[in-house]
Amino acid sequence: MIQDLRNGTKTSLSFEVFPPKKEEEFHNIFDRLDDFAKLKPDFISCTYGAGGSKSGKTIEIASYIQNKLHIDAVAHMTCVGFKQADLEQNCAMLQREGIGHVLALRGDRPRDMTDEQFNGREFFYASDMVRYLKAHTQLCIAGACYPEKHPEAENAASDLAHLKQKTDEGVSFLISQLFFDNDSFYRFRERAVQAGITVPICAGIMPITAVGQLGTSITLSGSTVPGKLSDMLEAYARKPEELRKAGVEYAVGQILDLKAHGVDGIHVYTMNRVKTTAEIVAQI
Repeated sequence: MIQDLRNGTKTSLSFEVFPPKKEEEFHNIFDRLDDFAKLKPDFISCTYGAGGSKSGKTIEIASYIQNKLHIDAVAHMTCVGFKQADLEQNCAMLQREGIGHVLALRGDRPRDMTDEQFNGREFFYASDMVRYLKAHTQLCIAGACYPEKHPEAENAASDLAHLKQKTDEGVSFLISQLFFDNDSFYRFRERAVQAGITVPICAGIMPITAVGQLGTSITLSGSTVPGKLSDMLEAYARKPEELRKAGVEYAVGQILDLKAHGVDGIHVYTMNRVKTTAEIVAQI
């Protein structure tokens, strides 16, 4: 449970899932959630639409996780997707469904959003949304952090200052963007503590199981690629199943090392892949 994470009683395990892009694929997500539940995660977060799009399915999925599977659900909210009226409506829906946790994000600009819509948004930064949610709801609010700096941040110091502001506004725990070099996470965690950030930080891990996956991941996260990982991709570029297994092994190695270093939580970016996630959980 998320309460265990906040109390620091154990290293939590959590998953991220996303609503499928195609409507005809949507019903399959519930069978996958049933399988994910068998892995006994402490919580499952659901993104605000695949690829940053508005699917309108986030709360439906979160409700299934919370009320059918009886696992804490965390519904993503993005600044680019909500005006204040939308946010109020969304919070009312969350309350009706008994969902008490959200991940407040700035979010990526949807491809179909005009400049006028983007520049006219009412919440420019995640901290703006956190401030509003803290003042008007009883929600437990999570926030995102970037071990290797947000790609748009001027420098690591300013990025950390913004993160400290976000936690001061009311974020109860953090989920990190994915990374492939644990030392980057340890340096970030040390600097966060020195900056006065005391909330738990879940380490975000994404297993790289296909060659094309890495480029997108780096673009979104700003993460560096260690030589060991690039060598792995090169060695198995034409052997997809061997690459998948090597990707699982790499992620397991990261997680075991993180646990040995007392990380607060492990958050697996599952990409809705049950088989890969199950293999990782079995080995950690």
